[in-house]
Amino acid sequence: MTTIINKTPLTDALGRVHTSLRISVTDRCNIRCFYCMPHEDVRFVPRAEILTFEEITRFVRVVSQMGVRRLRLTGGEPLVRAELPRLVEQLAALPGVDDLALTTNGILLAEQAAALRRAGLVRLNISLDTLSEDVFQRISRRAGLDRVLAGIAAAQDAGFERIRLNAIAIRDLTEAEIVPLARFARDRGLELRFIEFMPLDADGEWQAGDVLDGDAIRRVLEAEFGPLVPVGRPHPSQPASDFEYADGVGRVGLIRPVSQPFCSECDRLRLTAEGQVRNCLFSTAEWDARAILRGNGSDDELAELVRDCVAAKAPAHGIGTAEFVRPERAMYQIGG
Repeated sequence: MTTIINKTPLTDALGRVHTSLRISVTDRCNIRCFYCMPHEDVRFVPRAEILTFEEITRFVRVVSQMGVRRLRLTGGEPLVRAELPRLVEQLAALPGVDDLALTTNGILLAEQAAALRRAGLVRLNISLDTLSEDVFQRISRRAGLDRVLAGIAAAQDAGFERIRLNAIAIRDLTEAEIVPLARFARDRGLELRFIEFMPLDADGEWQAGDVLDGDAIRRVLEAEFGPLVPVGRPHPSQPASDFEYADGVGRVGLIRPVSQPFCSECDRLRLTAEGQVRNCLFSTAEWDARAILRGNGSDDELAELVRDCVAAKAPAHGIGTAEFVRPERAMYQIGG
């Protein structure tokens, strides 16, 4: 193992210490959710430009020496990447990595859940915006809700104890989904989080009025289940405000990047599928790690590139302000 010279934590100008890395393993996906991808004529990165598992593992080995200890695999849809359990196994074996999670749309999860668990995957986030096939197809522009539900069941059967459901909240579309999703999660012992719709859709049609904000969601939940009791964050950088139901059966979380940004506590970095490092989901700049990985660069050069990226991090994403600049890349190109 190569040891980098400077192991000091990845701290930006505002004192935010970065310990979390989101790794996109592909920009490809098997559905076409409008909040993430265009419907047709999708431009994918050529496969030769996508980082190999060995390149990803090397990058993580370097940043883990600077304090990055929590990893999440994303896409696109990560489960369309062939032999993904092999990458999970490599990352799980790295010293310093103590949390390894994956975000998936669940379509392929029934076939892969057991192998991922054996490889060392600890946590799963599964996208579930609705329990209605009609609404599912309006959002994803593909069929497949039954496969997602089968994937959730398979993940529980495989022994995953930490499964979270993520639901994007979109005004005039998903209001009626709030209570059914909450009941589904409560009945199965799953955690549910509602996420405000963000301006990362590929078609560029997002409007502030499309956001079903966290306060509105809370009112719907409380009308059905009684008062929600706030619970503390286990980590200051956690994006969700978590609540317990009044009857003590389960928890629900609200992630409010638009109405209540959590930028001041952000500790995340992102690695795109083709090896670009980003210091914010809404960053307009990227740092080319692939050039070092494929250009005989040293681990110290890679570490310094990441430090430069962290040093340039803005105080906040600025959604809703005059200074906000929408990134050119959509969610599927960045990594969810």
